[in-house]
Amino acid sequence: VSPPETTEADIATEAVIKARLAEWMPEALFVGEESVAAEPALLLRLADADLAVVVDPIDGTANYAAGLPLFATMASVVSGGETVAGIIYDPMGDDWVMAEQGGGAWLRRPDGEAVRLRVAAPLPLAEMVGMASVAFMPADKRKDILQNLDKVRLVSNYRCAGHEYRAFVSGHGQFMSYNKLMPWDHLAGVLISQEAGAYAARLDGQPYLPSHVDGGLLVAIDRAHWDELRREVFTF
Repeated sequence: VSPPETTEADIATEAVIKARLAEWMPEALFVGEESVAAEPALLLRLADADLAVVVDPIDGTANYAAGLPLFATMASVVSGGETVAGIIYDPMGDDWVMAEQGGGAWLRRPDGEAVRLRVAAPLPLAEMVGMASVAFMPADKRKDILQNLDKVRLVSNYRCAGHEYRAFVSGHGQFMSYNKLMPWDHLAGVLISQEAGAYAARLDGQPYLPSHVDGGLLVAIDRAHWDELRREVFTF
């Protein structure tokens, strides 16, 4: 049986967040995953919005539906086509990783303690650890990429981008790669990663923007690692 793409909890959670944001930021365009599922044209308005909030009510729905405690709620603020703030909340741990543009990346614990986050230290290619989602890679390139991943020490996938970004910005890995780029899955995580010291770009080398939904994404601890991984591993 295929895992569900959405649940009643996704819809209910997004409704609560949308209602609160309507009170706090009534001028902002609300772009939620479930809202876009109901009204696809909403996504097209994101690029030109003066102010928008992008929300994934439950990232890792398949894990949530299976009873696995590995899911998150993600939100980002987009201003003039640029991500300026992002947050990834872990409901199970009741803590957040967050960033504002230019303000660094932070873990906020339930007791209020704030911990500055930094990406991991550099490593040779053969010792690198990372996250990669191969499901949406081009079918004719998937075999090559899987073979190339043998060049690194370890690659994982949590079925939850939110927790993958949380692990990365906490110093647990040198890279992440994705091919499907829905904004609610990546805007918050990319900004937080960059504020933690990472380098992120689409596979063509261009910056990743809120309007992008394809083109591949590679996030690495710095530009040198990004270049090496693009050349040696993510070659499509």
